[in-house]
Amino acid sequence: MEYFERLATVEEAEQFIEENDVAFLYISQENCSVCHGLKPQVKKVMDQYPKIQTAEIRTDDAPEVASKFHIFTVPVLLLFVDGKEYHREARSVYMQKFDEKIKELYENYFD
Repeated sequence: MEYFERLATVEEAEQFIEENDVAFLYISQENCSVCHGLKPQVKKVMDQYPKIQTAEIRTDDAPEVASKFHIFTVPVLLLFVDGKEYHREARSVYMQKFDEKIKELYENYFD
């Protein structure tokens, strides 16, 4: 099941970030059980904020994504505002804290 738009290259990720005022990027790997377990929880949170564009890129498909975004572990949740990194969570994500951060941004940016 696909939860987010799937990106295959770093160039696609850069374009996605550039084209969207607020962009969320989920970075994962195919063989990462934490990535697979966390993704539905993240999707549930992001569904509450429909104006934020979401996408996923796997380091298996695009290994250079790790160096581009300074990734040392997966999963990584990156939120960009106007092309700049606004928030980052990695590996152990506290969903309530993550949701609060997204809600704060959403209310301030879109209202």
